[in-house]
Amino acid sequence: MNQLEQLKQVTTVVADTGDFQSMKIFAPQDATTNPSLILKAVQKPDYLPLLSQAISAHPQATNSEIIDHLLIAFGLQILALIPGRVSTETDAHLSFDTAATVAKGRHLIALYEAAGVTRERVLIKIASTWEGIQAAAILEKEGIHCNMTLLFSLEQAVTCAQAGAQLISPFVGRIYDWYKKNTGQEYSAENDPGVQSVKQIYNYYRKFGFKTEIMGASFRNTGQITELAGCDLLTISPELLQKLSESSDPVPSKLNQAAAKACDLSAITMTEASFRLAVNNNAMAAEKLAEGIRLFCADTVKLEQLIASMR
Repeated sequence: MNQLEQLKQVTTVVADTGDFQSMKIFAPQDATTNPSLILKAVQKPDYLPLLSQAISAHPQATNSEIIDHLLIAFGLQILALIPGRVSTETDAHLSFDTAATVAKGRHLIALYEAAGVTRERVLIKIASTWEGIQAAAILEKEGIHCNMTLLFSLEQAVTCAQAGAQLISPFVGRIYDWYKKNTGQEYSAENDPGVQSVKQIYNYYRKFGFKTEIMGASFRNTGQITELAGCDLLTISPELLQKLSESSDPVPSKLNQAAAKACDLSAITMTEASFRLAVNNNAMAAEKLAEGIRLFCADTVKLEQLIASMR
């Protein structure tokens, strides 16, 4: 049994890609996309027709509205190949606007429902800013489930759980990148700061009974992945899924509820003030959250420019 098959026995495997052809190979349960992945995908000949169709089918739509239709087109293709849920991201430009994020989440769900997809099969991805988390709290009460992305700290995770978010995506690889750059150190999988962050969040959630799902994301190597075996979900790129499928090394479960319950942890309650201070005082979280929003905004603009050039 290869590592991917072993991992699937203890963790829900999610494909982190806009390349839905790869999903036929690796058979993930769920799939996630983001503006960068979609931009990358539509530059391939296989996927460019989806963009052309979105443009021709909505001639009066703005470039931003075309992106929404493109996201849904990718989501529908993905949902035809997987049994579970697809995550579709809101515009990163709205990361500090609660009302606009709520409106965008409702709009994306309405587009899916108009295409015959129930909201249970969709997660709306929202950046884990204070404003984004408050938007998720509103959407969750309407049965619109949210995937909180760009998450780099326990305080962000606790605030998301307090809001009743369905799922969080702590970014293992980007945490690792920051520490490697700032310390000059290499880290074993066991001591990897990104891995340790997810373990901390998992133990906290299970210790205090939060129902929010934890989905490790943004991996740089298979060691980070196997060290988190037992996590609720792990979203993995096609390249790393391929490597897992080529290895038969053992993948023991590293996370479990019983061990989490036994952890000596204190409960914390997050307010807006304590959230903002915690993120501000965590240089890694502050920098990576800001950088992630900037990069997603930039790729959204590139996608709009590509659409404009094709009209």
